[in-house]
Amino acid sequence: MLGAAFAGYGVDAFDYMVYTFLIPTLVIVWGLTKVEAGNIATAALVTSAIGGWAAGILADKYGRVVVLQGTVLWFTVFTVLSGFTQSYEQLLFTRAMQGFGFGGEWSVGSVLIAETIQARYRGKAVGLVQSSWAVGWAVAAIAFWAVFALAEPAVAWRILFWLGALPSVLIFWIRRNIEDPEVYRETRSAMLKAGDTGNFLDIFSRDLIGRTVLASLLATGMQGGYYAVTTWLPTYLKTERQLSVLNTSGYLLMLIFGSFLGYLTSAYLSDRIGRRKGFILFGFCAGGLVLGYTLVPITDTAMLFLGFPLGFFLSGVFSGMGAFLSELFPSRVRGSAQGFCYNFGRATGAVCPALVGYLSGSLTLCVAIGLVAASAYCLVIVAALLLPETAGRELDSSGEPVASAATATA
Repeated sequence: MLGAAFAGYGVDAFDYMVYTFLIPTLVIVWGLTKVEAGNIATAALVTSAIGGWAAGILADKYGRVVVLQGTVLWFTVFTVLSGFTQSYEQLLFTRAMQGFGFGGEWSVGSVLIAETIQARYRGKAVGLVQSSWAVGWAVAAIAFWAVFALAEPAVAWRILFWLGALPSVLIFWIRRNIEDPEVYRETRSAMLKAGDTGNFLDIFSRDLIGRTVLASLLATGMQGGYYAVTTWLPTYLKTERQLSVLNTSGYLLMLIFGSFLGYLTSAYLSDRIGRRKGFILFGFCAGGLVLGYTLVPITDTAMLFLGFPLGFFLSGVFSGMGAFLSELFPSRVRGSAQGFCYNFGRATGAVCPALVGYLSGSLTLCVAIGLVAASAYCLVIVAALLLPETAGRELDSSGEPVASAATATA
C-alpha cells in the first residue's frame, strides 16, 4: 500500500513538473507569452483543486482504492493527449483536464496511508509518500535532459508528454494488491447500518468549520509559495541567468536532491516535535531562502549550492500535511475534508504562478517570484500558529468529531 501511494504521487510529480521544464521551449516554438504559460499552469492547479475535492467525496462514499485507480488513469490519459496539441488553447484544455486526476490522486493516497499506519509512525509514513514528489521531479529533469539531447525541441517536448503513458501500469498493480483500510470499512459499515449516507458539507458544520478554514489557508500558503518558485524557476535560469539545458538540469537536480532530503527530515520531525512546529520552522526558512535566492545578487556557483537548502525547506514544509489533515477530521468525512482543504489551497495557490507571470511585466522575473513566494510562506506561519497540535492522535472509526482545538492543544 505504501508503495502504491509512493508510486502514484511520484508519477503525479513527473506529469506536472514536465510542463515547467517545457515552458522555455514552448515560448520559442509557439511564441507562448509568460502570461499564457502562467495561465496553463494555473488552469491545471485550479482543476486539480476541484478534482481533489471530488475524489475525496467519492473516496468517502465508494472506497479509497477504486477512486485512486480512477485518478491515475485520468491524469495519464490527458498527459499523453497534451503531446498531440497544436495550439495554446488545446494545451490549456488538456492540462486543465489533467488537473482533475492530478488533484485527486494525492487526496485519496494520503488518506489511504494515514488510515493504515499507527499514530506514532504516521508522520514518517505520509512524509515518505510525499517525498516521492522529489523522485518524480528528478525523473522529469533527467528525462528532459535526455530527450532534448536526442531530439529536436519541436519534437522533444511532445515525447516528454507521451512518456506520461507509463504510469498506467500502476493501475493494474493497485487493483490486484491493495484494499481499503479497516478503519474506513468499519466506519462505512456503521454508517450504512444507521442509514447515514454521509454528507461532505459536514466539514462546514459548527464543530469543524474553524479547522476547515485554517487548514485551507495553511495549504494555500504552502502551495502558493511552492508553485510560484517551481513553475518559473526553469524559465528564470534559462532566460535571466542564461543557462543551457544541461546546466539548467544541474541546478534543478541540486534543488530536487535538497527537496528529497527535506521531505524525509521533515517527516521525522513531524512525529518528533509536532506538526505545527514543523510547519512554522520550514515555512520561515523557505520564505527567507526564496528571498535570498531571487533578490540577493549572487554568482551562478553560489546559486547552485543555495539550491540544496532552498529545495530542502521548500518541499519539507509539506511532509506533515497529509497526517495533519487526517488527524484533524473524523473518519466519516476524512476524505472530503482532506480533499477540500488541500485542494482549496491548491486552487487559491494556483493564482501565484499567474501572478508571477503578470508581475514580471513590470518587475524582473526573479523579483516577482521572490515577493509572491515569501508572502505565501507568511500565511503558512500564521495559519499554523492558529491550528491545534494533532501529533500522536489515533484515528477514530466512530465518525464522531475529533477533540476540540482546546483539548488537542492541551
